[in-house]
Amino acid sequence: MTALLVALALGYLSGSLPWGLWLGRWFKGVDVRTVGSRNLGATNVYRSLGPALGVPVLLLDIAKGAVPTWLVPTLASTAGFPGGPEWCRLTVGLAAVLGHVFTMFAGFKGGKGVATTVGVLLALSAPAFGVFMAVFVLTVAVTRWISLGSILGALAFTVTLGWLATPRFQGPTFGFGIAIALLVIVRHKDNIGRLLRGEERRFSFKGGAQ
Repeated sequence: MTALLVALALGYLSGSLPWGLWLGRWFKGVDVRTVGSRNLGATNVYRSLGPALGVPVLLLDIAKGAVPTWLVPTLASTAGFPGGPEWCRLTVGLAAVLGHVFTMFAGFKGGKGVATTVGVLLALSAPAFGVFMAVFVLTVAVTRWISLGSILGALAFTVTLGWLATPRFQGPTFGFGIAIALLVIVRHKDNIGRLLRGEERRFSFKGGAQ
């Protein structure tokens, strides 16, 4: 039980770090929750405050998912995790994503979890990460809709995780993929509505949206 609590706490704490909020305040004196889409994620930071802050926030949001997922299962305090290291990695990864979405440092209202999910995926499976990125980049390049790329990428990595998983871990790994994909889709419900109405903003690499 101690190992489970440690894994959950460390994963959630890392995921909760609201880099978009902190960097916006430190370098621009702006609370990113008051501009653009009012979201703490890297996309809103990029659009509202520019790439000089948007790119670092993206990398930090990826790292806060990747680092604990990779590191926590190697700690002595999690050696007795129920089910072993694989279950520990999945638990830590999910806790990190939930930490980003429901950060305790910003009233439990965080980002949509995509960048942190990317970090978790990178730590879990490089091939699945490659599939996610290929689908995401292709979708954004063709449509310039970050939200659509995120949703399709989440679905793609779910399928890939299930397909690549070893027989021993196929159930938990695929279940993790389903949980993350559903979380990403739910967090993008407003974007889905705008996509269906033809009102979703398109991404501009110069910062801002069209």
